[in-house]
Amino acid sequence: MFRVPHHDPASISWPLGRRLNWVGAFRRLVATRQDDLIEAMHTDIAKPRFEGLVGDVAPLLAACAWIEKHGARILKPRRLPGGGVLSTAVRGIVTRAPLGRIAIIATWNYPVQLLGIELVQAIAAGNRVTVKPSENAPHSQTLLLDLALEAGRESQMPDGWLTRTDASREAGASLLRDNAFDHVVFTGSTNVGRAIAETLAPRLTSSTLELSGRDSAFVLSDADAELAADAIWNGITMNAGQTCMAPRRALVEERVYAEFVRRLMARAGAARPLPLVNERAAGEIHALAVQAHEQGCRSLSGVVEPPTADAQGIRRLIRPMVFADCPRNATLIEGRHFGPLLAVVRVANLEDALALHDSVDQVLATSVFTKDPSRVDAFRERLRSTIVTVNDCLTPTAHASVGLSGHGASGWGVTKGEEGLLAMTRPMYTTTTAPLLRFSMSSVTPAIEQGMAKFVRWWFGGKRPGQQPRRDAASTVAVAPLSEHRPRHAEAASSHTGNA
Repeated sequence: MFRVPHHDPASISWPLGRRLNWVGAFRRLVATRQDDLIEAMHTDIAKPRFEGLVGDVAPLLAACAWIEKHGARILKPRRLPGGGVLSTAVRGIVTRAPLGRIAIIATWNYPVQLLGIELVQAIAAGNRVTVKPSENAPHSQTLLLDLALEAGRESQMPDGWLTRTDASREAGASLLRDNAFDHVVFTGSTNVGRAIAETLAPRLTSSTLELSGRDSAFVLSDADAELAADAIWNGITMNAGQTCMAPRRALVEERVYAEFVRRLMARAGAARPLPLVNERAAGEIHALAVQAHEQGCRSLSGVVEPPTADAQGIRRLIRPMVFADCPRNATLIEGRHFGPLLAVVRVANLEDALALHDSVDQVLATSVFTKDPSRVDAFRERLRSTIVTVNDCLTPTAHASVGLSGHGASGWGVTKGEEGLLAMTRPMYTTTTAPLLRFSMSSVTPAIEQGMAKFVRWWFGGKRPGQQPRRDAASTVAVAPLSEHRPRHAEAASSHTGNA
């Protein structure tokens, strides 16, 4: 059983300036010990060392530097805009208060980047944090937390501000069962996220759930086939395809289909096996590849190879595979996998591609390839993703200002960027009323009531000075609005959901 030490919030003071000093100290330690962190990730999950640098360490360092530069501005008190003629006597400010005690249940696929950014944002916002490391990444995340605590000693972190459990699966269940938190952050599978939400519901504990995506890459008729093939191939092979934002299917218009497939074929034919997290994961990917072949999908490498053993004798090496000419009923198109597989689907046009994408209930980052980026303006909202990358996959999401947020079966809440930092706080509004202008209900007479009614009707009933007529946004959109293209699962859900 793990119990979080209790501390009276009123007795603990750690000002924002010192918290940002901690972020700087943590950044310097991570940069200094980056080789150790990279080696630990290689030990934990066989992550290639260069990917450990560019996919984990560098994005964390960039996020730390970004918070050091912008954190004070984002979290400082802000004066509220005027409330209108009826609030002339009122002035207000909004301040950001920490959520309180936060639990972070860490994930393994980007063990340094994801845990590190979540930790930095939570602490910079003023929260006390307890971390449960992933059972699949104990070495790298233990070292990362050691560095965070060392930075805390340099910056006078109060005792108990950062605590941790062991990395076992049982520790995660005990953490939520035996302790009361103000907020929980979890990154992982949808099934586990749903179970955590059910655990937190009786106490009405809020949460940030970053769950999996099953995203599409749109290759439009005017796309550069070589650029699209290279970016999408990088997307499905980076981290051995074990990325929640990696594309699961490429929806390719007729005009560019043959050239795109040809470019991908060269890459698939030369691909080398990649290490997945364990034998079970590799076995699941192989089984899905076999099923895709049986359902009429064509392997661009010409083979469907079973997993092979790595230097430690673990059968977790799998060759990345791309399947073209996929029938619409192929299971692979659903994208419920977490590894280096891609379904390539020929589509007649953009509307055909959007209709197929509409059937997906988990989206995080959707890619669009076109020589005219302005085309995306017409259907961006239809994609439903929080992140839309144009002419690239994955890499732009490492930008320190870009937030990550799911919705529906992909979770809720925001991590990373300004919105992620603000999500670790709650707004507090303070209003001050000028005594001489204060309105008193006890002084209302029938004449005042009638006069007020006439004034309100005159003041709010007509066009405001300087107000321009609004354009009908629908007239500028080339495809039907999202409400007319809800996935089938959403239509079914709406019949069982009351009004909020």
